[in-house]
Amino acid sequence: MFEQLSKPFRYKKIELDSAQKAQSTKKKVKVKNWTATIKRLWNYLAEQKGLLSLVLLMVVVSSALGLLGPFLIGVAIDDYIVNKELDGFLQLIISLIFVYIFYSISLWLQNVWMIGIAQSTVETMRNQLFQHLHRLPIPFFDKRQHGELMSRITNDIENVSSTLNSSVIQIFSSVLTLVGTISVMLWLSPLLTLITLTIIPAMFLGIRWITNRTGSLFKETQKNLGNLNGFIEETVSGQRIVKTFSREDKVIEEFLVKSEKLKGSAFWAQTFTGFIPKVMNVLNNLSFAIIAGVGGIFALNGWITIGAIVIFAEYSRQFTRPLNDLANQFNTLLSAVAGAERVFEIVDHEEEEKDEKSAIELKEVKGEVEFKEATFSYEKGEDTVSELSFHVHAGQSVALVGPTGAGKTTVINLLSRFYEIDQGSILIDGHDLSSIKRSSLRQHMGFVLQESYLFEGTILENIRYGRLDATDEEVIEAAKLANAHSFIMKLPNQYEMKLKQDGSGISQGQKQLLSIARAILADPTILILDEATSSIDTITELKIQEALQRLMSGRTSFIIAHRLNTIQNADIILVLKDGTIIEKGTHHELLTQQGFYYEMYHSRVEDDAV
Repeated sequence: MFEQLSKPFRYKKIELDSAQKAQSTKKKVKVKNWTATIKRLWNYLAEQKGLLSLVLLMVVVSSALGLLGPFLIGVAIDDYIVNKELDGFLQLIISLIFVYIFYSISLWLQNVWMIGIAQSTVETMRNQLFQHLHRLPIPFFDKRQHGELMSRITNDIENVSSTLNSSVIQIFSSVLTLVGTISVMLWLSPLLTLITLTIIPAMFLGIRWITNRTGSLFKETQKNLGNLNGFIEETVSGQRIVKTFSREDKVIEEFLVKSEKLKGSAFWAQTFTGFIPKVMNVLNNLSFAIIAGVGGIFALNGWITIGAIVIFAEYSRQFTRPLNDLANQFNTLLSAVAGAERVFEIVDHEEEEKDEKSAIELKEVKGEVEFKEATFSYEKGEDTVSELSFHVHAGQSVALVGPTGAGKTTVINLLSRFYEIDQGSILIDGHDLSSIKRSSLRQHMGFVLQESYLFEGTILENIRYGRLDATDEEVIEAAKLANAHSFIMKLPNQYEMKLKQDGSGISQGQKQLLSIARAILADPTILILDEATSSIDTITELKIQEALQRLMSGRTSFIIAHRLNTIQNADIILVLKDGTIIEKGTHHELLTQQGFYYEMYHSRVEDDAV
């Protein structure tokens, strides 16, 4: 996004050649494993074998009745109309009415049942995907746009849903209709059937030419839609930054480019798909003309009856219609397969590394932490932290300071096992982190971050998120300890006030106080404070600092801070630079050394004075 924003603003970028883009994307993007994805979708459907069997039975019934109707019309012409037998004709018409009534009922039942199967299948896929997302490691989310992930959960899943609602039935019905139609046509007149089938090569060549071009375009369309959703989510979330730097025009330009790219792939995918019914209609009319002409000659020579010609004419339409339906459904199926494949890419992504079978539960934690020559890199060959070694006694407060990129947040990520160290070890109460279950480890840790995140719901529910079994009285007591109770009581509905997503409606400082109350309620042994007082006014900062002191009391605390005046009382200050500890000691000791920390402290003091 920022690379785009740095480029000169020119609307000429939007003048894109859709045809060229479609051809280029066609070469680049293909469904990776069409057969495997179809098989996996079928495995989901097969979980409802009973109802699916009923659907297939109704498909057989409707296909048989659909073939029986035209046949009865031909019989009526040959046996009753030509011979002018009114009674027999009326009986056959009544039979024909019942055939089409039951035909309609069978269609309705199979559609209703299939919709239920499709919705249950998609619900299973959606639930599986959402559950799997919560088992994925933090690096997975760090490397992907949230909007793009949301697109897979919503748009791609919905694409699969709409396809399953109709395509499965249509494919089976079309295949059965084709087999039945050809069988009856061969029985009536093998020669006329062979003549009618001469159009099949042209049909398949046309369909193949079209579908070869649509598969990659549908996949590209889904990808472009995900990218556009991700960009929208990013810009809406960062609207303050956009407006602060007056980058509205730049963002609009990039949106138009992405939107045009989506339009290009979607346009050509739908255009090629739209060729199918047109081509099939031409071939259908050609087939009808062949039957009318050749059938007329056969009838004049007494080789076939008029009723048989009528049956052939109707069956020729029933013959080309399923081919048309199969071609259309194949393209729709390609779109669904593209969406399903994007869903399965996440489902198949490796989950957060499993705990060792011998991993233990930490029932009681004192809070003693030790790093032993811990080394870690986000990218191979570039160590973010290197051979970190330090020891923290239970109940001590540790401040991590240093320039941006020094590795402060990385230390916290390693301690909480959001990332795994490459070398060395990290110990809690003498236990190596790798020997502790992650869920157990994080149950004893509490976080108060720079960006306090609140969920949509009441204030009471947001604080209780720290401990779900807490009573209302315990929640209120935590709010009082966090200095949040007074401002909550001034709000409409007080603790029952419903917050919007991300807590919009209250100030940043108030959100931070609620986050502290949530951490107090969780009662963690190890506390992580990441810039918890940044971007807060002085009066609110004093309230937060007071609340934090209560929260830190008796707990092992790790504090990341740029404002060095907030960590002067820390038991240990670790000064990091380029991923290594260059200084260690108390505030007073580090100032006495007059080293890097001394320079940082005085430069910050001078900046604050200015």
